[in-house]
Parts: sequence; C-alpha cells; structure tokens
Amino acid sequence: MSRLVLAGVDLVAVVLLVFALYFPRHRRRDLVVAYLGVNVGVFAVASSLSSSTVGAGLGLGLFGVLSIIRLRSTELDQHEVAYYFSALALGILGPLSGTSVLTVGALTALILAVMFVGDHPRLLRRYRRHVIVLDSAVTDSVALTAHLEQLLGARVHNVNVERVDLVNDTTVVDVRYSRPRVTATGGRRPVDAGAAR
Repeated sequence: MSRLVLAGVDLVAVVLLVFALYFPRHRRRDLVVAYLGVNVGVFAVASSLSSSTVGAGLGLGLFGVLSIIRLRSTELDQHEVAYYFSALALGILGPLSGTSVLTVGALTALILAVMFVGDHPRLLRRYRRHVIVLDSAVTDSVALTAHLEQLLGARVHNVNVERVDLVNDTTVVDVRYSRPRVTATGGRRPVDAGAAR
C-alpha cells in the first residue's frame, strides 16, 4: 500500500513541478516530456532496484551516468538543469529513501518549495545576463564597461570578454547587469557609472 502512496506522491509532485512551475514560467514544451519521462522512469527503476538484490548504489550510479549523457546531449540553461535534477530527485526519493511516507512527503514539498521560490520571476528580477556582440573591437575594460552601461542603460556588475576580433572589428562579451530601480514617480534612477561594483 505504501508503494502505491509513494507513487501517487511522486506523480502529484512531478505534475506540480512541470505544469504548475516550469511550463507556465518558461514555455519550453520539449522539456516537459523530458522531465516527466525522467521522473517516472527513475521512479520505476528505483522501485525495482529497492526490492531486488542489486544495490541502490549501483542504481544511483547508473542514473548519474544517464543524467550526464542527457545533459551533454543538448544545451540547457542553469534553471533547466535545476528542474531536471529536481525531477530526478523526486523519482529517487520515494523508492530508495527507506523512510515513512510522511517524511517523503515533507522532502517532496521541500523540493517543490525551493523550486517555487528559487525560480520565481520576482526574485532578483532586476538582474540580467546577456552575451552581446559589439560592432567595435574594444580592449580597454573601463571603456568597455562604460560603453555597455550606456548601451544597456543599466549598471554593469561583471564583464567577461569572450572574443575580440580586430580583423572584423567586433567584441563578444558576457555581461551581468542590473536594470535601474523604478522610482515612485514612475521614472528611473540614473545609472552611476562610477559606483562601486
């Protein structure tokens, strides 16, 4: 009976993870089936391993290898990797935990709560990251930061120069910045280029 309850807890959790958290926020349909398939597959195999003579360590090792292969097969953003491992954790949690249904339910709720808060659109919403191609070759880091702040209308916190092409006169940068705060009157506070970073 407890095995059926654990299966029900897992199914409810992965449905909430995928359809209540991930898809409404990111709208990437191809990962919906990936998260669902990984979760249910991991749960099924982990359930079989937990009741057989094969050690749980071997099963977890196989899942680790499979997850590495999966993550290397296509480019995923960091938040998508977090959802991927959450789906894996939810699938493994019930069958291999060896604890009560109540404990599994609490740990499942913890995973969902962390993903809800950590990926919430309002959390650190002013902060952005972009890879930008500039139509000029800039080698001076101070001038590059000032140019990016003027271009973005934002405070630049970190600039990582990925490539400077002196022949084609381009610069590729990975820039982390924060958008200005909106004041009470609806305007924006000016960007202080000389502010401490």
